[in-house]
Amino acid sequence: MADEHAHHRHDHEAGHGRGGPWSVWARLRHRLTPHSHDAADRFDSALEASRLGVRTLVWSFAALMATAVLQAVIVAFTGSVALLGDTIHNFADALTALPVGVALLLGRRAASRRFTYGLGRAEDLAGVVVVVLIAASAVLVGYEAIGRLADPQPVAHLWAVAAAGVVGFAGNELVARWRIRVGRRIGSAALVADGMHARADGFTSLAVIGGAAGVGLGFPIADPLIGLAITVAIAFVGYGAAGQVGARLMDAVDPALVETAERVAAGVDGVAGVGKVRMRWIGHGLRAEVSVSVGAGLAVGEAHRIAHAAEHALIHAIPRMGAVTVHTEPDTGAETIHRELAHHR
Repeated sequence: MADEHAHHRHDHEAGHGRGGPWSVWARLRHRLTPHSHDAADRFDSALEASRLGVRTLVWSFAALMATAVLQAVIVAFTGSVALLGDTIHNFADALTALPVGVALLLGRRAASRRFTYGLGRAEDLAGVVVVVLIAASAVLVGYEAIGRLADPQPVAHLWAVAAAGVVGFAGNELVARWRIRVGRRIGSAALVADGMHARADGFTSLAVIGGAAGVGLGFPIADPLIGLAITVAIAFVGYGAAGQVGARLMDAVDPALVETAERVAAGVDGVAGVGKVRMRWIGHGLRAEVSVSVGAGLAVGEAHRIAHAAEHALIHAIPRMGAVTVHTEPDTGAETIHRELAHHR
């Protein structure tokens, strides 16, 4: 039936196929381990990813709050504006865990008749909140640094300021590693952006040590200048995070993923050609729509089988692919060749 179009959509556990082509052992394990393409399996996988993300946020929130509180105590008796800027930013960074955590919790909810794709997009909105918090902290730190330049104040207990800078760097780097690693593992752009934010905060904490050293060497203006430098560093982090979150909001994906999808679909038995490939992130899972051409004379059942094979191959080849819609259409080129062969006979 040349004019029939078959549509096939199937959900699958998002964690399958991580890391690209499978090894021989991975293929064998896949054959021997029971698995399915049920929507419930995919939801369970997404749920586990969200739980991991929430646990990471809870622990990193605790670590950053402890770091910021310790620094705040030292700011109170040293008067360092550079350390004040670092402390403000660490508090802001700790608070960014709240919108991201809420988004991950919302992402656990199953799709409904109103939100047919679920609430995974909440993570992208959380990323926007993170960017706003970064910008606000940059403005506040810059304001304090400029005020201190206009009205210089002495900085006491320089050794404590330097020690607080070391603590700030250690706390932020620990949190950055947690967030970035888990964010990449579960595909959460908001969590990765939050981790990048924490990593930059670590380097601004090291700048506090430089400010303390400058004051100790007889340059009291070094402290507010370092505060301004921290403002610039925060602004650059915000710019990078805004680009990443904005790209996700605009449905940007890595072009290499599209190329992989085209190559994998083209290699499926019965696929004569690959048309449009569309992908988007919803939360920390990918969804794709792929158009493939098959023999024009195929029955609907056979076209459906090819669509299922293409869907299966794509889900296993692309990490965090949660669902694929495969659309089959008749291959007019194949139909022409078939007619020419029939004519020669």
